Amino acid sequence: MENECCPKFDPKSWNGKVLKWRNKKFVKGKVATFLHMPLNFGSVITKLNKKVEEANANVPDWLCLSDHTSKWSMNLYLAVDKDVPDVENTTLSGNFLSKVYEGPFKDTGKWCQDFEAYAKSKKLSIKKWYMWYTTCPKCAKKYGKNYVAIICEVEQ
Repeated sequence: MENECCPKFDPKSWNGKVLKWRNKKFVKGKVATFLHMPLNFGSVITKLNKKVEEANANVPDWLCLSDHTSKWSMNLYLAVDKDVPDVENTTLSGNFLSKVYEGPFKDTGKWCQDFEAYAKSKKLSIKKWYMWYTTCPKCAKKYGKNYVAIICEVEQ
């Protein structure tokens, strides 16, 4: 059996959901990007995971949100069940709409357009965008599915 790097993702748990988060805990890391393509994602997530393990913390649902702040930078928010020393701890609060997509990353623009229409159909306006790349490329190939969840903070 191949080593499991990323757990298999169940889209039903996240597709078409409104999430109400109140001070949901995350640890934050910063990834360098080139035209939105991550350059050091692996080393950043490895460092965050190591700190989480050292703190005997857990990552609920293996949730890791990406906030593309520019063409050159992306913040990662790794969900945790408690504060973790020696990394930036933060929280997210609000109502978040989630929808899952499957396919190649080149379809991200289409997914975002679809998500905007979806939010509008729910009479919600998007305040902040996050992407959840649910598995690494190697595991996406192993599982035969490349699921990406768009999770946006929304308001009516």
